[in-house]
Amino acid sequence: MSYDTIIKSGRWFDGTGAPSAIRHLGLRGDRVVSVSAEPLDEADCPNVIDATGKWVTPGMVDIHTHYDVEVLKAPALTESVRHGITTVLLGSCSLSTVHVTPTDAGDLFGRVEAIPRRHVIEAVQGGQWSSAREYVAALEELPLGPNIAAMLGHSDVRTALMGLDRATRKEVRPTAAEQSAMEQALHEALDAGFVGMSAQQLLFDKLDGEICRSRTLPSTYARARERRRLNAILRQRDRVLQAGPDVTSPRSIAAMTFSSVGLFRRRLKTTLLSAADLKANPFLVYIMGPLARVVNALGGDFRWQHLPVPFEVYADGIDLVIFEEFGSGAAALHLADQVQRNALLQDESYRRRFRKEYDTKFGMRVWHRDFFDAEIVGCPDDSVIGKTFGRVGEERGGVHPVDAFLDLVVAHGTKLRWRTTISNHRPEFLDRLSADPGVQLGFSDAGAHLRNMAFYNFGLRFLRRVHRAEQAGRPFLSLDHAVHRMTGEIADWYGIDAGRLREGDRADLVIIDPERLDDSLDTYAEAVVPEYDNLSRMVNRNDGAVSAVFVGGEFVFGDGMPAPALGNRRIGRFLRAGGR
Repeated sequence: MSYDTIIKSGRWFDGTGAPSAIRHLGLRGDRVVSVSAEPLDEADCPNVIDATGKWVTPGMVDIHTHYDVEVLKAPALTESVRHGITTVLLGSCSLSTVHVTPTDAGDLFGRVEAIPRRHVIEAVQGGQWSSAREYVAALEELPLGPNIAAMLGHSDVRTALMGLDRATRKEVRPTAAEQSAMEQALHEALDAGFVGMSAQQLLFDKLDGEICRSRTLPSTYARARERRRLNAILRQRDRVLQAGPDVTSPRSIAAMTFSSVGLFRRRLKTTLLSAADLKANPFLVYIMGPLARVVNALGGDFRWQHLPVPFEVYADGIDLVIFEEFGSGAAALHLADQVQRNALLQDESYRRRFRKEYDTKFGMRVWHRDFFDAEIVGCPDDSVIGKTFGRVGEERGGVHPVDAFLDLVVAHGTKLRWRTTISNHRPEFLDRLSADPGVQLGFSDAGAHLRNMAFYNFGLRFLRRVHRAEQAGRPFLSLDHAVHRMTGEIADWYGIDAGRLREGDRADLVIIDPERLDDSLDTYAEAVVPEYDNLSRMVNRNDGAVSAVFVGGEFVFGDGMPAPALGNRRIGRFLRAGGR
């Protein structure tokens, strides 16, 4: 038997959670055709890779991205591929680009996901589709790097059928014709292979643009009847609802969670945002696992989405989504004009309101609102670098931390760069969530919040933690199971052909050097995005950890260098639900 590629002597993980072993893999075309304990015949094989001392795993699946815009302009999606991600899901948080006009897409994505609005509009303007089926065909014409799966965004289809203004008014409900058209659009997307639909009730995601600026996403305006009818389609067809509840409302969380239960009806496969050990709500982490277990014991099929690394964010001035969750922060972000914004930030009545909301420590929230836990990492005033805003206030005569922060924002604008960790800061709870069967690992937000965070390598960081725990004699999860959690387990739940590395499976794989899973995985780095006018975005750079990435049997990335084909011709493909 001849092979296109042989990967020999690596520690092979098949993605099922079965025990790993030293094996030799033979690839031909886009498939794994041989997994052997004995060396393979290398005669006439043009590409032989010695993986001695390395891990050979299925390519990882990223279940939560906002690559919907970037995939249209730079379909190689290199920042994920280089870290061993070979399949990404589009269409999270009720947002997709299947039906909306270019301008509406700019309003939906620009502020919520911090993607430059002009580039959103340009990307969608270049598309030639008017239905989910045509959208899939358009994706398959692109030089895709990784494989793509997708959800239909509720805000997308609601905006397209009702218009953005009507879709974001509390008093407006869809007409019978509009409701029927939404249901038909969902059916058509599922027929085209979409894995499900995403919805949103989180109230601090705000629109960009001028007409509807600062209104919440269209999906948040849907009433119960509209949601039930769309969910009924997902139940009927055993597809996925991905959603974000209103974190300030226990009722919203309970309703979305228990909607998965199938009493007197079919269950609804539901995945919600998100399982996290929040600094702002340190006791919430104790109920997430038990809640999932209760729902599933009652007949549901429920999972939390979870980022299995500390959730560290960076901000330029006040431009960070966490400020959307309270009134004074949202008021500042509402003003796109810098002069108007600075005038507001200097107004004493505004500052009193900001201080009051900052000092309120009760209630459900995401940000811990502690400027003593916010380190300045860049500023034209060198004297404040390395200090927290709280400390700066103390050094300036006991100024309130809010005033210290606002003074620096007014003085330096986006040249003031700072960071804080919002959640997942306690290793013992990270381990607990990572091992919980009611939790799915992912939620990278890849392609969004380009100046605020970079979790493209979350899978490598998770494997490092599992490996180090094993080495220290305190394992919380076997390495075989850890690989399964980010590959086969996810692919099976979403019903896509990915995540396994056995004979006959697609040859999507990554070769990892465990010796290079070191502190470089945490290092801060930036790189420009040519497609966004060379905007500098946060990225991860730990190229020594990934020796090679294959998609569909073709080498696409390794040792810090992309293959010539990556981004120049189609390698990945659209993965249709039920296509395994």
